Amino acid sequence: MDIRQLRYFVAVVEAESFSRAAQKLHVAQPALSLHVRNMEADLGTELLVRTPQGVVPTDAGLVLLQRAREIISDFQSAKQAVQEHANDPAGEVHLGLPGTIAELLAVPLILRARERYPRIRLKIAEAMSGFILEWLYESRVDLGVLYLPIHERGLRSTPIATEQLYLFAPAEFESDQVPADGASIDITAIPELPLVLPGTSHGLRSLIQTELDKHGLALSTVTEINSYKAIKTLVQHGEGLSILPANAIAEEVADGRVRSWPIGDPPFGRTVHLVQPFDRRLTSAGLAVQEICRSTLEDLRATGHWLTNLDEMGVRRAPRADQED
Repeated sequence: MDIRQLRYFVAVVEAESFSRAAQKLHVAQPALSLHVRNMEADLGTELLVRTPQGVVPTDAGLVLLQRAREIISDFQSAKQAVQEHANDPAGEVHLGLPGTIAELLAVPLILRARERYPRIRLKIAEAMSGFILEWLYESRVDLGVLYLPIHERGLRSTPIATEQLYLFAPAEFESDQVPADGASIDITAIPELPLVLPGTSHGLRSLIQTELDKHGLALSTVTEINSYKAIKTLVQHGEGLSILPANAIAEEVADGRVRSWPIGDPPFGRTVHLVQPFDRRLTSAGLAVQEICRSTLEDLRATGHWLTNLDEMGVRRAPRADQED
């Protein structure tokens, strides 16, 4: 038996007639009669009898009628629950974000998720890219935003946008080694500058070094510290120059605390990727978070809160840097 046969059987009993039930169901009467006979053959007992007053269930038919109504009701409830879940997703979703993206995305994303999908419990974990990648491999987070493309071990990435990287210095810095404000600095001029950069295990440092390697260049004087905040403070105190994304120094540039120069032509930048598993299906809640993550980042870009270059073909990017962001 299947759910269709149970529906046919209940319709015949309620209509007390094969012909009236067939008309209501838009099914040919011979086909309806055949379905009932097949049910009786399957169960090994008679379910309906014809009387002068119409078709009535046997004792076995009454037992089936009660259970059939329960099964049909449960089936409808399950169908409705699935449809409601698709329209109003519920559940827990874990999202991994690197610190520089979390500063921009976390709060507006949480607020938008609560507004659109109140039954989704969004949990954001902030960490360096290397940790987020491991969490994705281990299924400890459902989605991640990383500064590297991933197409291995059951993961795939989609580029979202490209952040342009800038060399910056204290506002009062003057040197023949840097161009006038508004001009770009060639990558070959950077190694001779006193720099404050993240350590060698950091993704941004690896990306910079990879770009220099392409030109056969090596850094000379580097003060290493992984905190972007500390890097900016040291630069403003005159301890050197540094390279960070436009978003990281936007406030200092606007306030006149630092001077900045784009690097190279085409500009040197790093691409932000949304990473998800392809070997396991995202839940409807996970798909909903994926959608609002994209739309929120796009809104931040459109409103100028996230400075990006969407023309990725015009941005030179170094190969992947796995370790940290």
